[in-house]
Amino acid sequence: MVNMRASVQSAAMAAAVVTITLFANLAAGAAVAPSSAQVKYSTWMASSIMSRSQGIMTGLGGSSELLQAGVTQRALTAVAAQYPDDESTSEIKTYILNSVTSVAPFTLNATHDALSYPLDRLSTGNALFTLYGTADDQTASFRASAAALRHSIDLNRRNPEGGLWYFVYPQWSYLDGMYSLAPFYTLYPTSGDSGNTTAALDDMYYQLDLLWQHTRNATTGLLKHGYDASKTAVWADPVTGASPHVWGRSLGWYAMALVDTLELLAQKEGTCKYRGRILEKYRSLAAALVSAVDARTGGWWQVLDEPTGEGNYIESSGTAMFAYALLKGARLGYLSVADAPKASAVGARAQGYLTDTFVVREANGTLGYNGTVAVCSLNSTASYTYYVGQPISYNSVLGSAAYVLASLEVERLGTP
Repeated sequence: MVNMRASVQSAAMAAAVVTITLFANLAAGAAVAPSSAQVKYSTWMASSIMSRSQGIMTGLGGSSELLQAGVTQRALTAVAAQYPDDESTSEIKTYILNSVTSVAPFTLNATHDALSYPLDRLSTGNALFTLYGTADDQTASFRASAAALRHSIDLNRRNPEGGLWYFVYPQWSYLDGMYSLAPFYTLYPTSGDSGNTTAALDDMYYQLDLLWQHTRNATTGLLKHGYDASKTAVWADPVTGASPHVWGRSLGWYAMALVDTLELLAQKEGTCKYRGRILEKYRSLAAALVSAVDARTGGWWQVLDEPTGEGNYIESSGTAMFAYALLKGARLGYLSVADAPKASAVGARAQGYLTDTFVVREANGTLGYNGTVAVCSLNSTASYTYYVGQPISYNSVLGSAAYVLASLEVERLGTP
């Protein structure tokens, strides 16, 4: 076991060394900031993320390291797709490959994956799945890693209703995990690679719906952070099991899960019933988010259900996620003709507020990103005081990658 762990860490560190070598000059190369007419904040922030070697798995970054890699991969993949002819795109593609290479050794054991990592582990599955079609020595393990991640869903512990545990906490399900679960669950079986497509899609939608039923506030349309199916947690609602508050980033993960899954389902035949149900949820949540936006700033609060609470603040990762979800849904036609312009305007204003308030132009020419809360867990009191008291992380990729995605959507509008 010691030797295997050492070899896994050695492989990951090797990928990190390659990445550092490739991108050591990125910060210096960005030292001359682009003129205002040339600014694409998506690519500028993407190159800044790479210059910091973020999204490269080392095995030393705790249980969230796979999520950091996964959200980085998705943001950079979106940049490369939107700007295929940019000078930086080849470097971005190389970085994605190195990120995926660093992840693969850690996800080869399905049982270990299911028991040792949160559902967030699945965020890396999309890139693993996409890249394993390229047959070479570097990608040889990607197919096995993607299959192990898919199998880990079957091995994941569940509550008596069949809801997936988010992590090790018995019978607790979080909104957070849906960003990682739903798109990968959709992509893997419907591509004809493995498993029963109908059963997988049924379960994918069931997980989204369980959280919706347990955590949604019928008055505001917003969803609480998660629920305890046993209703024994100190914070659990005695009827629904729901936690007491709407945490911005957890709802942001869920909102992005809906819009990204809709996009994937639109590319597959025989998925109309899932698209219709998820579309209904997306439209409802989009309307609730537009209603919940702070009128003064155009951002969203750390705790959405207590906007005037003492110590509450506009949080930069959740705001970026909501902006992305609204802009993308409007662009892809998921909102009505009447609702789409408003959602798009709200999303664009939010991205502008993030750029003006939380994006930091560093002395070396890179962009920093501020205002992202470190972590909020239901393994706590889950009180209002807890949520507003968690520390802020500078340059958290959970915020900066979401900002890249939101910026790409704004750039599609022609208003970077």
